Amino acid sequence: MTVQDSLDVTRALGDFAAGLTLSDIPEDVASRAKTLILDTMGIAVRAQHEAPSTPSLIAAARALGYANGSARVIGSRDGWTPPGAAWLNGALAHSLDFDDTHAGGSIHPSAPIVPAAFAAAEMSGCDGATVLAAIIAGYEVQIRLSLALNPIDHYNRGYHPTATCGVFGAAAAAGRCLGLSGERIAASFGIALSQSAGSLEFLAEGSWSKLFQVGWAAQSGVVAARLAAEDFKAPAHGIDGKRGFLALYAPNATPAKAAAGLGSVWETLNVAVKPYPSCRYSHAPMDAVMALRAANDIKAEEVTTIRIGLPANGMTIIGGPIEMKRKPVTVVDGQFSMPFLAAAALRLGGFGWDDYKTHLTDKTTLDLTNKVSCELDARCDAAFPANMAGSATIETTRGSFETFVEVPKGEPDNWPSEDEHRAKFDALVGPCLPPERAAALAEAILSLDRQTAIAGVLDLSRPAPQPLRAAGEE
Repeated sequence: MTVQDSLDVTRALGDFAAGLTLSDIPEDVASRAKTLILDTMGIAVRAQHEAPSTPSLIAAARALGYANGSARVIGSRDGWTPPGAAWLNGALAHSLDFDDTHAGGSIHPSAPIVPAAFAAAEMSGCDGATVLAAIIAGYEVQIRLSLALNPIDHYNRGYHPTATCGVFGAAAAAGRCLGLSGERIAASFGIALSQSAGSLEFLAEGSWSKLFQVGWAAQSGVVAARLAAEDFKAPAHGIDGKRGFLALYAPNATPAKAAAGLGSVWETLNVAVKPYPSCRYSHAPMDAVMALRAANDIKAEEVTTIRIGLPANGMTIIGGPIEMKRKPVTVVDGQFSMPFLAAAALRLGGFGWDDYKTHLTDKTTLDLTNKVSCELDARCDAAFPANMAGSATIETTRGSFETFVEVPKGEPDNWPSEDEHRAKFDALVGPCLPPERAAALAEAILSLDRQTAIAGVLDLSRPAPQPLRAAGEE
């Protein structure tokens, strides 16, 4: 199936999502999507048990009446309503800041899309092949909208594109699982327009609104699709209208980018996975720091300064204000603090989820953080948006060492091996699931296209009566 570019972007995207089947999708695209879903599932399982925001989310969901339904939340033995499941799963998938990214769109594709598809699939009872096609449709819609907005302009206005664009991708994925026509998925975009929200204000205080708004995008996509399924009258041009998404949310949008290459160019293949649970802009600099450490046997005590080079958007998000970035307190602070992440990477030679609770209060790491500065690097800007590049210069008592990393680990051109993907998944779910259940969950996801329903897959994420390790426990 090939959809030609159209001035009616809303309808073109709706028709694409409605008509997409697994037979239309190249094998490498379907395989990549299954790997991304596996990555998402591992993150959500761990976040269910250990993310500091999870108790508040679960308590609020119960108080709001989302409990006692038939839909499943990843890592939970309880039943939830479909909107509640989409909200919680979306928030969980984004809670560790370990989820996948798309460099050109400066966006996290899976966190809003996969949960919306799961919730809608539980409502409709559709099979795994349909769920997989729906998720890929959601990826393609969400990513293209961010590309059309120009993510730098969108960021400069203070928006969080994973949430603002995510609701449209979530509506596409949910609508496909519900079997909606192209006209009704286009209508769901008109409804999604009224729910598109997401602010970068979380950067000021390290708040939990970042993960909340991504989960809310997942829920809102399900709500939009369900309303459209009931013939709720909606704007026909929610994306490309005079007061539609592209006109309102960025000053120089290029609507044609949203529909360009539909059915022939697959942005899903440009999605990257994260080796470290931090903002993706930090990864190339962390790779650079780790490479210099390994090649030159650099020790923290001999370091005098560390200069990190970033693209302009990276400077906005993780590079400043520098004094604030040098004093992280919460996990969210740490996830968006280039000084902290560079210091931890130098000390550890790697970085994982468990390292936050150790190093956010480690005096040696925090002292080293004060020696880190961030600067705009023209090489990084030139590489963007194709890649979120980074550089590091480490001055020591025995000399200076410098390197530039254009393609961070996890990008399609620097893709992890199957063993590395599985190692990340196993490390995340290991404290929460017995090995045999973790293996069964991984196998079910990687064979999603052969599953008769999503419910059985989600059931495998449910823990034993007691988690193997309590939240925060060593």
